[in-house]
Amino acid sequence: MNAEILTVGTELLLGQIVDTNAAFIAERLAEAGIDVYVKTTVGDNAARIEAALIQALGRAQVVLCTGGLGPTEDDLTRDVVAKVTGRPLRLAPALLTQIQARFARRGIPMPKNNERQAQVPEGAEVLENPRGTAPGLLLRLPPDRTVILLPGVPAEMRPMLTETVLPRLREAYALKGQIRSRVLRTTGVSESKVDERLGDLWAESNPTIALLARSGEIHVRLTAKAEDEAALTRLLDHREAQVRERLGDIVFGRDEESLEVVVGRLLLARSLTLAVAESCTGGLLGHRVTNVPGSSAYFERGVVVYSNRAKTDLLGVPPGLIAAKGAVSAEVAAAMAEGMRERAGMDLAVAVTGIAGPTGGNPEKPVGLTYIALAHAGGVAVHEFRFFTDRELNKQRAALTALDLIRRHLLGLPPGPTL
Repeated sequence: MNAEILTVGTELLLGQIVDTNAAFIAERLAEAGIDVYVKTTVGDNAARIEAALIQALGRAQVVLCTGGLGPTEDDLTRDVVAKVTGRPLRLAPALLTQIQARFARRGIPMPKNNERQAQVPEGAEVLENPRGTAPGLLLRLPPDRTVILLPGVPAEMRPMLTETVLPRLREAYALKGQIRSRVLRTTGVSESKVDERLGDLWAESNPTIALLARSGEIHVRLTAKAEDEAALTRLLDHREAQVRERLGDIVFGRDEESLEVVVGRLLLARSLTLAVAESCTGGLLGHRVTNVPGSSAYFERGVVVYSNRAKTDLLGVPPGLIAAKGAVSAEVAAAMAEGMRERAGMDLAVAVTGIAGPTGGNPEKPVGLTYIALAHAGGVAVHEFRFFTDRELNKQRAALTALDLIRRHLLGLPPGPTL
């Protein structure tokens, strides 16, 4: 079977809100074995919503709409669906009571316009929304069409889709096949290099392989089709093993495992602690490390030493060294890392110094030049990188590369290739 996604809201077209709903719905439908061929976004305009809905019903068995179910005058989806399907709106007393009770629990008088949310197209099934006032609606149309209306608020829409809508679609359309994806996350090489290493695996049809470029990472998505979970797991496990064999140590995680999560897990497993000293990244590395719940078990402190004076005052970097070699140099990076480790009393310390840009570079030290040093019980290792001319990208890549250097050190791996 196939489905079409229709998202409603002028704010989506103006770019004021990113349409994460469509991506979430498409992913969940794919997992259920439902093909999505078209996704349409329209503003809060009755004529355009009507035209899009008519088109969608002409080519898809299931049309999922999000947005336009609120209480205000520009929430038009409910009215348009009633018109297109020939199902006039009727007040649902039980639904109105639920909405009123929701306001009463919060001690707030219900505005009169919220009564609009209790208007239901004749014959529609009401899908309960315990997280908001806008109920979902499901209409079955002869001979085999289904229209589903979901709230536009992601926190309300997502559980309604997974807990209520998908089970009903599985039952109504006797869906047996399932689709699952697994993502292997890599860093350190280009998309073309990953493509090259995978070689003949591209010819395999189940699971399929796709590459997704992210900031500093290349994700390898494996997608399998099968009748049950056990078969899906077998297919994905086999393909994952093949991909890992081809890609080796550039694979650092799977699915939602970020590099900072992997590094944190390795530090915990080895009972090691970490401190960071940052110049050009301005705290971004520490931010990523502390994004992980429980990071206080291995991360105690970090400093942003943006000026030369800060490097001297807080880390003990000799002023003469900075004058002779420059703040962006292998020698200063090493002194920063050693000073941070000594003062913090941590097992590991990482220091980052570079020219983020867009100004400040010269032919000898161009924008993007970055030094990352890792100090540990055995000494200090310094690595030179040459990133980009964009300031934000340089900061992101420097933080990512520092994390990967920590990962590689903890695993006893050599430094990876330059990003």
